[in-house]
Amino acid sequence: MNIRHLTFRLLQVYVAVVRCGSVSEAARRLHLTQPTVSQQLKRLGEAVGEPLLANRQGRLVPTEAGHELYRASREVLGRFADFDDYLVALRGGERGRFSIALVNTAQYVLPRLLGPYSRAFPEVDVTVHIGNRRQMLTRFERQDDDLYVFSHPPSLAHAVAGRFLHNPLVVVAPQDHRLAGHEGVAMEELLTERFLLREPGSATRMLFESWLQEQGLSLGPTLQMASNEAIRVGVASNMGLAVLSEHVLPPEHPDLVILPVAGLPIESHWQFIVRRDRRLPHAAMGFLRFAAGHIDECVEPRFVANELEEMLGRLGDLS
Repeated sequence: MNIRHLTFRLLQVYVAVVRCGSVSEAARRLHLTQPTVSQQLKRLGEAVGEPLLANRQGRLVPTEAGHELYRASREVLGRFADFDDYLVALRGGERGRFSIALVNTAQYVLPRLLGPYSRAFPEVDVTVHIGNRRQMLTRFERQDDDLYVFSHPPSLAHAVAGRFLHNPLVVVAPQDHRLAGHEGVAMEELLTERFLLREPGSATRMLFESWLQEQGLSLGPTLQMASNEAIRVGVASNMGLAVLSEHVLPPEHPDLVILPVAGLPIESHWQFIVRRDRRLPHAAMGFLRFAAGHIDECVEPRFVANELEEMLGRLGDLS
């Protein structure tokens, strides 16, 4: 058999003829002329080198070799029909894979979207990378991931951003703090107390220090800690005060209190970031569409800042 002369169209014609039992009916179903179908059968027989069909009582039936070719043809065409279905699902974002990198604080937020998304699209494989801002910036520069989540994004010269969630920064104190329950606390009243801070380069720390500079204020003693969780435990243990994203606090936090400091909360936003110079997988685009349509159901409404439809429009212009 000269396999180089086989084509999908020849196999499709042959399967149709076997199923119909006649050239004329196969031609009708395939929207071809009878001479065209006959010519295709002739080419197929020459490629295989064996008789494929026999006429029995006015009906075309496969020979022994024809039966095997019919079975093989159905398997091949069936596999490619499955592949076509796969491509439809892939392009619709229902299958495939993507990776998302997020800074530490976002781990308190993203599972609220990723959980419902994964249940809705179980055939999509999602890889999540979590680290501090410096680590995520390195991943961003290396183009390691498909989506990124920052509250203080990197340069957007080569990226598209879409805000999806308010990220208010508040002053947190132990529950028995001397100013707990007071109204209109001035920041100046807290400057002599120790503040627990994340590492330099942390978005929360940068925003807080920038806010202090705008107020003409500076902190007294500080203590650097490696994670938001460590800071939260440290504040509850009377080690000092802290400025944290409100998302870091659990719904019930009897050991902590938010102090109503004048001029706070500091407003920032969580943003999805997509690089312009990296092809975005269909599945990642599907996740953004899901987030745009379901964020109101997944996150407390007062935090929602859904600008993802606009982001999707810009991404569509790039494709």
